[in-house]
Amino acid sequence: MSLQDARIWEIAAGAAVLAGAAAVSAWLVFRDRPTPEEQEQARRQFLTQSGRIVDGTLLDCFQVPADDGRTLMMLLYDYIIGGVDYECSQDITNMSEVVDVAQVRAGFPCSVRYQPGNPQNSIVVAEKWSGLRVKLPVLPAYDDPDALDLRKPS
Repeated sequence: MSLQDARIWEIAAGAAVLAGAAAVSAWLVFRDRPTPEEQEQARRQFLTQSGRIVDGTLLDCFQVPADDGRTLMMLLYDYIIGGVDYECSQDITNMSEVVDVAQVRAGFPCSVRYQPGNPQNSIVVAEKWSGLRVKLPVLPAYDDPDALDLRKPS
């Protein structure tokens, strides 16, 4: 193999590397990126499938004007993990088929799904899961048939 043949192979390899880099760059620039709604839906699906559940409390359900003129319906809740209080909100504007805003009551308990390594990443409502409770749980009355008589004997 002569020096001229080696030079041709080096040029061909360099051209192949440049073509590959150009193809990867074009793919990165022109690929379809997910919309913010798709990213939020993927986040809710991830938490539904792999999140841990903890008890929380609904604090409020309120409307917030968005920058684009829409009105967002927000759900405010808090929960405690490892002695740390977290207060979060979730946009439930596009989830009207899952959440009836008229039934959301401030002060009611709820279930919160959170990511174990990132506990501030949490949800109360998703497409296929809801941590909302319609009414407060009713505990059964305790009737002790052998009640202690704490009166002093006479």
